Amino acid sequence: MCEACEGGSWNRRGFLRLAGTGVLTATAGMAAPALAGEDPPPSPDEALDRLIKGNKRFIQDAEACAAGFIDRRAEVAKGQKPWAIVLTCSDSRVVPELIFGGVTLGEMFVARNAGNVVDTDVLGTIEYGTEHLHVPLVVVMAHKRCGAVAAACDAALKGTKFEGNIGRMIEGIAEIAVKDKDRREGFPERIARSHAIRGVKRILMESEPVGHLVHAGRVKVVPAYYDLDSGAVEFLNQTIPG
Repeated sequence: MCEACEGGSWNRRGFLRLAGTGVLTATAGMAAPALAGEDPPPSPDEALDRLIKGNKRFIQDAEACAAGFIDRRAEVAKGQKPWAIVLTCSDSRVVPELIFGGVTLGEMFVARNAGNVVDTDVLGTIEYGTEHLHVPLVVVMAHKRCGAVAAACDAALKGTKFEGNIGRMIEGIAEIAVKDKDRREGFPERIARSHAIRGVKRILMESEPVGHLVHAGRVKVVPAYYDLDSGAVEFLNQTIPG
């Protein structure tokens, strides 16, 4: 994150304009590992603290720094060194690079699909990020008014059928909804949170490499929930035991 973010002269409107042109999109390709001689990655707790502080800036509408992007682009073209992996929904209102305070190029390794579902592609992405890019923090972030969660809740409550890949995609979320459908108050939001927690558990159960890194204290895997109305990210647990 830019050192001058606290005192930058660009407001968020300018920042969002930049984001809209793709200038702020974090590099998520299979680029070469970071260059030798750079600072070591932050610890898992330090990375989590960065996200928490960045989200506070986002909520408070603090000025975002837009300085040095040309130099930064040239720098990360040679190698990336992200410090957080975020699995989140494809929903166009959920942009982790903005939500966490204006994360700049090369800082965040992002995996997205409808419903932030942990599947083989996501597991491979997370393993690449943690093993080869040495990213210390993985966040599985659900959000308010998620369409995939709403569809799963409809399937659980009304027996709604979704054909093709959509139906298969939401099966795991629907399983959670079926088990909890008797408690109607706050139902979709509760299911979204439970789905994020389940996603963390799946990562730890189904990815042996990530599990080893977690047990060694080199990586944390954390569930989170983003409120579309307030802009706040709620971290549901510090860690989920494997």
